[in-house]
Amino acid sequence: MNAPEWATHPFSCKYCIYWEYPEQHVDPAAEEKAVTIQRKLAWVRRVRNEWGNCGGIVYSDAQPIGYAQYAPPRYLPRSADYDSGPPSEDAVLISCLFIPKQEFRRIGIGSQLLHSIIDDLKQRREKALETFARKGSSDNPSGPVDFYLANGFRIFKDDKEFPLMRLNL
Repeated sequence: MNAPEWATHPFSCKYCIYWEYPEQHVDPAAEEKAVTIQRKLAWVRRVRNEWGNCGGIVYSDAQPIGYAQYAPPRYLPRSADYDSGPPSEDAVLISCLFIPKQEFRRIGIGSQLLHSIIDDLKQRREKALETFARKGSSDNPSGPVDFYLANGFRIFKDDKEFPLMRLNL
């Protein structure tokens, strides 16, 4: 798995199992990378086999600079824990859409990645796309509220920190 890594986090999206295995999620710095990546890869294989493509990576000069992950909420059990959730049954959930380095933000890369997801889901005849965006901080793997509003989403269920955003496809 070639997801980007960054200095402010011990490992990166590559090793994050926050959404997929809430019962097993602990501090990423305390887990062995090899064990965590095997869990992540098992999840990706399962979702691809049962549902189809569930992510994307953006590259610049052969280096990964952005990552997105999405799937129906049944594959992302942590989504039931959010105050503004659970996600709708007719929607696919973006669990992560992140451009880790500031130098690659605000130049359209995140929007391109988002629109590739939207195009994929429209071809698959999905009804809606949802995500738990974050208010007040752009340095978050789920992405900021303003980003999603600028890309046609609306606040579907509000929350003081993580509202559920929705885009009907």
